Amino acid sequence: MAQSTHIIVIGGGITGVTSAYALSREGHQVTLIEQHRYAGMETSHANGGQLSASNAETWTHPSTLLKGIKWMLKADAPLLVNPKPSWHKLSWFAEFAAAIPKYRENTIATAKLAIAAREHLFGWAQAEGIDFDLKKQGILHIYRDKAGFDHAGEVSKLLAAGGLPRCAVTPDEMRAIEPTLAGSYYGGYYTESDSTGDIHKYTHGMSQACERRGVRLLTGRAVARVQSTGKTAHVTLDDGQVVSADAVVVCAGVHSRAIGAQLGDRLNVYPVKGYSITVMLNDEASQAAAPNVSLLDDETKLVTSRLGVDRFRVAGTAEFNGFNRDIRADRIKPLVDWVNQCFPGVSTRRVEPWAGLRPMMPDMLPRVGPGRLPNVFYNTGHGHLGWTLSAITAHQLAGHVAQWEDARSGRGVARPALA
Repeated sequence: MAQSTHIIVIGGGITGVTSAYALSREGHQVTLIEQHRYAGMETSHANGGQLSASNAETWTHPSTLLKGIKWMLKADAPLLVNPKPSWHKLSWFAEFAAAIPKYRENTIATAKLAIAAREHLFGWAQAEGIDFDLKKQGILHIYRDKAGFDHAGEVSKLLAAGGLPRCAVTPDEMRAIEPTLAGSYYGGYYTESDSTGDIHKYTHGMSQACERRGVRLLTGRAVARVQSTGKTAHVTLDDGQVVSADAVVVCAGVHSRAIGAQLGDRLNVYPVKGYSITVMLNDEASQAAAPNVSLLDDETKLVTSRLGVDRFRVAGTAEFNGFNRDIRADRIKPLVDWVNQCFPGVSTRRVEPWAGLRPMMPDMLPRVGPGRLPNVFYNTGHGHLGWTLSAITAHQLAGHVAQWEDARSGRGVARPALA
């Protein structure tokens, strides 16, 4: 095109930053709007750090509903649902239950996406010189009983159908893979091709790469209103400034539902709170006692990552409690207790707690593509796999935008609107 298309990206988390980067690589003029002073300050700030195709199993399994009911009144449960009803929560769980028949299909599809994302994610980091404490030592899933291990075997078949090999390992093999792990286990599954890193470092580094590529970053600016005529998009900021462009991409995480409604689209994104602790390994004994291989404890729903020499991240749990961002002591304590139990040589004297809201769709699949209006696009709803899937969905988004450009210039046919 004679003049590059101007596209506004709303949201400076991992999906917004990767979307802006992918669009800039295609020659678009991009404006990225982020309400915080820096990129990656909310859900992309301190997650579990896993790049985990092996965690592609969707939650839409009948057992999830049973566990949710069982744990509803248990404050330290891995899955906690506030029983106070709301139309948003009720509609979300109704659609979640409706998606259970597609559990197998969606798990396989998610595994394929996660594998495809690796090429872009690592390639972009290498091209831009981003140091994000990448550790390619695999992920070890650990199981304390036969039932959990047997279920993992069924999940492994679905992952294999999606192209991801992982192997069953005995307790002795588990200790050989990660010698620092204490406790008694029935067995495990090891995915050598998975990896870990610091999502905030990656997101921040990508935002700097965007700036180098000419992306205009408007940070510290909240979005008040979004409108589109179908040909031009207008974003009104909290100070009254209006930013106009040819198209708009919504990558606003848990805020995507409200923004989508302004544009005539329904995205049933629910904020599912997760917690993490970052254990500061301030002494040599703790550094030696902390694991280097990433873990996923299926019973407690906790994941770990080793971030450099002196940090150990433990994250997990799911809390359905609306837009509540409180860091609850009774939800942090199980994470600290888990470290003390599984890695007794690690000092938990200095621990930094954190909580973030995962943007989850009921079927656990991200929403990527056009909305009702031709110049409105979405890349959101990635749930617990935001970092793992972000690079491939950003790549897909750029493809959708290219098809829209072809359609409006008479070179092709527009894609159907987002369902």
